[in-house]
Amino acid sequence: MKRLEIQDAAVMQIAIQQEIARSEEARYDHRLHGVLLVASGESCIEVGRKFGEDPRTIQRWVKRFEQRGFSGLRDGERPGRPRTLDARQWERLEAELRRSPRDFGHEQNLWDGKLLGLHLKQHYGVALGVRQCQRIFRQMGFRLRKPRPQVAQSDPVAVTKTKKTSPAGKARRR
Repeated sequence: MKRLEIQDAAVMQIAIQQEIARSEEARYDHRLHGVLLVASGESCIEVGRKFGEDPRTIQRWVKRFEQRGFSGLRDGERPGRPRTLDARQWERLEAELRRSPRDFGHEQNLWDGKLLGLHLKQHYGVALGVRQCQRIFRQMGFRLRKPRPQVAQSDPVAVTKTKKTSPAGKARRR
């Protein structure tokens, strides 16, 4: 039989590995195939080389399979890092975010990730980065509101007269 070759084999190997990593079922099947090859007599080093995995990873798969059977090859629960704020603090923070930052002695009018980080540090003793603070907004159902910039020294009355959009609440002529 003629040997088949895949064009851009290195690129395709990476793409296939990414596809395997994308799905829990695909990862299970991948581990199952690795254990099958070891059971067929191949070494963990050989299987690791074929699969693009570290040989120790293959050893872990085999040990988990021997200890727990097929369920040992499935992904386990990954609870992640526990929340920094408890449920009571979370509710209190959500109520605080519905108020103006000025009520808490901040100079800004609107909440953003940086200000929330400062607020958490001052009032809760918790240090979080801007991105994590932005996630908190999203988890609480808030969305980012940015005021439209107004040109410095512009006359608000003149701006309203020259705007193309109609003022809020007034019907357009047709």
